[in-house]
Amino acid sequence: MFDGYDSCSEDTSSSSSSEESEEEVAPLPSSLPIIKNNGQVYTYPDGKSGMATCEMCGMVGVRDAFYSKTKRFCSVSCSRSYSSNSKKASILARLQGKPPTKKAKVLQKQPLVAKLAAYAQYQATLQNQAKTKAAVPVEGFSWGNYINSNSFTAAPVTCFKHAPMGTCWGDISEGVRVEVPNTDCSLPTKVFWIAGIVKLAGYNALLRYEGFENDSSLDFWCNVCGSDIHPVGWCATSGKPLVPPRTIQHKYTNWKAFLVKRLTGAKTLPPDFSQKVSESMQYPFKTSMRVEVVDKTHLCRTRVAVVESVIGGRLRLVYEESEDKTDDFWCHMYSPLIHHIGWSRSIGHRFKRSDITKKQDGLFDAPPHLFMKVKEVDAAGEWFKEGMKLEAIDPLNLSAICVATIRKVLADGYLMIGIDGSEAADGSDWFCYHATSPSIFPVGFCEINMIELTPPRGYAKLPFKWFDYLRETDSIAAPVKLFNKEVPNHGFHVGMKLEAVDLMEPRLVCVATVTRIIHRLLRIHFDGWEDEYDQWVDCESPDLYPVGWCQLTGYQLQPPAPQSSRDSQSSSSKQKKKAKSQQYKGHKKMTSLQLKEELLDGEEYSFLQGSSDQESNGSASYYIKQEP
Repeated sequence: MFDGYDSCSEDTSSSSSSEESEEEVAPLPSSLPIIKNNGQVYTYPDGKSGMATCEMCGMVGVRDAFYSKTKRFCSVSCSRSYSSNSKKASILARLQGKPPTKKAKVLQKQPLVAKLAAYAQYQATLQNQAKTKAAVPVEGFSWGNYINSNSFTAAPVTCFKHAPMGTCWGDISEGVRVEVPNTDCSLPTKVFWIAGIVKLAGYNALLRYEGFENDSSLDFWCNVCGSDIHPVGWCATSGKPLVPPRTIQHKYTNWKAFLVKRLTGAKTLPPDFSQKVSESMQYPFKTSMRVEVVDKTHLCRTRVAVVESVIGGRLRLVYEESEDKTDDFWCHMYSPLIHHIGWSRSIGHRFKRSDITKKQDGLFDAPPHLFMKVKEVDAAGEWFKEGMKLEAIDPLNLSAICVATIRKVLADGYLMIGIDGSEAADGSDWFCYHATSPSIFPVGFCEINMIELTPPRGYAKLPFKWFDYLRETDSIAAPVKLFNKEVPNHGFHVGMKLEAVDLMEPRLVCVATVTRIIHRLLRIHFDGWEDEYDQWVDCESPDLYPVGWCQLTGYQLQPPAPQSSRDSQSSSSKQKKKAKSQQYKGHKKMTSLQLKEELLDGEEYSFLQGSSDQESNGSASYYIKQEP
């Protein structure tokens, strides 16, 4: 790590025919800490000497990092080239506007004027983009400020296996050192300094420059996977200057000794970290691929759609019959709502045939291996049957777990489910869940876990009791052993912040909080909105992301609703939320009935002992015992 800290005496053996070359290889004062890399020597400037321009190549850089006593050249090669026969040719090339030689590209790849012009153009571009954005503006929302001001914690990246770096995050934690741009500097060139991670929030890290000790005045937030964060040693290998922040520049006389002491034994990012980030953000789905996806207006069937764009693994799918490409649907590439062409026919699922008889030019079917695989099941023995009762998350009202019925058993373990009391006569609001889906539960799940169960609409015998309802409807409960009982060690805790898709309007990714945990089931609350818009989501859902995911992928993040909306609970905020959810809902459903909290009644059913809000791995103890 410290190979770059060395004396320049190793380079003094080089000889040159010019007096200038003899001067420029004179040893630097021993009191200045230095970093040497690839034959080049860089010093820490004292902030007084300012900038200098190389007389050979025109490069602008830190004056103290230049060679020779007169600081006329940026590197050994420039000094020697100046004294060689190529002097006149190089100067002529400069006058003609040709780029400098490769050897001269040491401190800065562009002249200062060009850099300033590029920066001005970049700022103008950002302003123009801000004016033309059609999405809802974030109004200056900052995850860092939001977390700091409220002392929030965020779910770690390792909770999201489907997200970039989710499976290879490693030991990145507080105390890890990195090299980052030094913003506490008056130099016009981009220089770097070492910082340590003080706090992690998803992809975002609160950083503090080395040397500030307990002083948090210049702490700043940065995305760890961003392009400006590098492992310690990157500056040495890349030829970038390390410059102490101006605030502490005179705090130490020997920065080399200080850094060696502070960094010895410290952790940093792996050398290939940026490469791993890049690889984890390569997605197999491409534009123009054809898939089968749920019909958002009739959940009981699928339609053909075409991948229009891919952002962070999220797909914007345009239904094939949409001529103006406005009839679209957003989902993650690992969503259980999308399948390969021919899937519906293979399992017996309803499918809306397209009016387009011939495949459009340039479109091609997505290969079946790209889609998320479901767990194989054995339906040969005891299995789900039509008419069996269960509890299920209502896909048209994700805040509710409802009394439901198996309406049809499909192939490969798929089931068509209907919500009791609110089904359409033609079954157009049935929806497809796999037998291993974490969104369906055995009878009694809500009661044993203290979750409000939504009874059938119009059911008058309240409080709802499964024993009475099964007897009245002459039905049987689906056997408990057929349900998915696996509970992974997900790592979520109540109160953790994250970025979550509003599944009622799946193009939106919002600031959200985990408010309840029932084994593998998470209750997601959208910050700033009322609780009635909460959603039950599985801990491994591909629609949950770490803090900073939107910034990393370039997706638009929806900030919390403003304080005025939270205080007034105005009808306008409700209309806004409902308006954005109706497109996904298709058939609008009535608000679920509110049940009074009742004590568990053990007369008809006996339950296994279990906790309602478990935050760790659990057994199947939350399931009801079947009575003979």
